Amino acid sequence: MAEVRLERDGVVALITLAAPERRNAFLPAMVEELIAACEEVDADPGIGAVVLQAEGESFCAGAHRDSLRLAGQDPARDDNYKALGNTYRAFARVGELKPPSLAAIRGAAVGAGVNLALATDLRVMAHDARLITRFARIGIHPGGGHFALLGRLVGRESAAALGLFGIEIDGRRAAEIGLAWESLPAEQVEPRALELAQQVGADPELARQIARSLRLELGPPALPWPAALEAERAIQMWSLRRREAKE
Repeated sequence: MAEVRLERDGVVALITLAAPERRNAFLPAMVEELIAACEEVDADPGIGAVVLQAEGESFCAGAHRDSLRLAGQDPARDDNYKALGNTYRAFARVGELKPPSLAAIRGAAVGAGVNLALATDLRVMAHDARLITRFARIGIHPGGGHFALLGRLVGRESAAALGLFGIEIDGRRAAEIGLAWESLPAEQVEPRALELAQQVGADPELARQIARSLRLELGPPALPWPAALEAERAIQMWSLRRREAKE
């Protein structure tokens, strides 16, 4: 894997986005590697927890502009439609990981990068980390089940502020409204995420069962996440095509 690195630290799997030169923005190869890393984790019963982290100064800059441009030029074209669907699948695949999952967030999570962070079970953020949606400002629909993900963590007011009005928040504010468990100095984020992962993952079989129960018993969002992914897909493709036509 060239753009997603999978490593082990005892019972913990470390999945690292490794394309810092483009701020870890999604391109098809990265998406495919992320899905493959999740498959490899689930196939190893000795892994009790997963930390999702990123190399460089940004967590994830969302979908790369080249991918958005191609989707906007011809949303119905088979490869464009499948590429966007594969990106959605990557978020969902992270959310389906059998072991408990944590995101260690430094720098900016932008657009689809926010969806990726929200797909994990728990988030630890740097004080100065930034969650930036601003989909409306760049002329596209959020997609990716964005409101389903927000809605299962925060109330309607916060979901509207972030997803609809595009208000940017830092790690401290994310912790205040329930989008992150902790906000820490940047240098402490990854060690703390690893510490939490090692604690829960010490008994991998039990950790996987508890994670399953958490997700099952708290229930899906008002609209199930898979349904939200599909419900938003057509309108997001329309918004991409509309933006491309204006440029």
